[in-house]
Amino acid sequence: MDAHVTATNKRILVALSGGVDSSVCVYLLKEQGYQVEGAVIEFSPAHTAAVQAAQRSAEQLGIPLHIIRAHDEFRKNVIEPFCLEYKAGRTPNPCIICNPTTKFRLICEKAKALGIPYIATGHYAGVVKTDRGWLIRRSACLQRDQSYMLYRLTQEQLSMLILPLEGMEKPVVREIAAKIGLSCADTPDSQEICFIPDNDYAGYIERNFGKSKQGDIIAPDGQVCGQHQGLLHYTVGQRKHIGVALGYPVFIKSMDPKKNCIYLAKTGDEYAKGITLTDCVTFDHPIWDSTPTCAYVKIRSRASLSPAKITLQENGTATILFDQPQRAPAPGQSCVIYTDDGYVLGGGFIDKQIV
Repeated sequence: MDAHVTATNKRILVALSGGVDSSVCVYLLKEQGYQVEGAVIEFSPAHTAAVQAAQRSAEQLGIPLHIIRAHDEFRKNVIEPFCLEYKAGRTPNPCIICNPTTKFRLICEKAKALGIPYIATGHYAGVVKTDRGWLIRRSACLQRDQSYMLYRLTQEQLSMLILPLEGMEKPVVREIAAKIGLSCADTPDSQEICFIPDNDYAGYIERNFGKSKQGDIIAPDGQVCGQHQGLLHYTVGQRKHIGVALGYPVFIKSMDPKKNCIYLAKTGDEYAKGITLTDCVTFDHPIWDSTPTCAYVKIRSRASLSPAKITLQENGTATILFDQPQRAPAPGQSCVIYTDDGYVLGGGFIDKQIV
């Protein structure tokens, strides 16, 4: 039995999107004897199709479905910060913000209102109870691991959370869906930002928050070499579609929102020896009993773990020094910290590179 669960209460509320992962999550929990109900969140008008997909899955799986409409919360907690970060020349990850502030908060609140003690999602990660609290663990299927996206979840949220797909491979999940006749069995994984179906985030931001101002692009020699179309159209580390030709390869090294400038560097200079973090969160673990400490970090969702020295500050900031320089850490992205055996220690938002 899962560490969360008592023998007398196996009611659980599954965050059901209508996709194959959350739908198979429902099936697996029912097979384990849980009394399963579903909940789908309509985050914005763009999520109507997701609600309909969840309704189809709930009907096929034979469970009741609760619809949570959260347009205002989602706009305030996720959409507005996402757009403002891009306009400031940073590269945010909306899922990392949404999970603790909106998605998991609302699912937990709905479960409590229904008298249901546990929640579940189709994330590929694990949740483990220790004598110092709850920890997130990397999935055994590293190709699908989503622990990076969950690092800001609260202890209360983790204490309610069960993740049935922790050790599973995606082809196996699809095979189960096909075997039980789910219509979502072959649905492709979503690649776009959920509230921007056409994936044109720059167009979305400018339609909703105003046109971005053009500004100078500064060449590696310090001279103005072109005009950018607004900081939100670019990201640190970008090599293509910058709009300048200097006769040698360049990339975007940094962006200055105060001066509204983009600074280029020659290819080969992409690597930083460290970063600073803001708004850090940490999980209670013996590794933090002394600082600085040595652990592993992940500076973007698809990056590999890299050894580093981490120094936490009391004001919620941190300094990360990589054992090996890392390519183009982007301000606004998250740096997530791990133990060598795959437990999440915490993380924060990348603020500046240390070169």
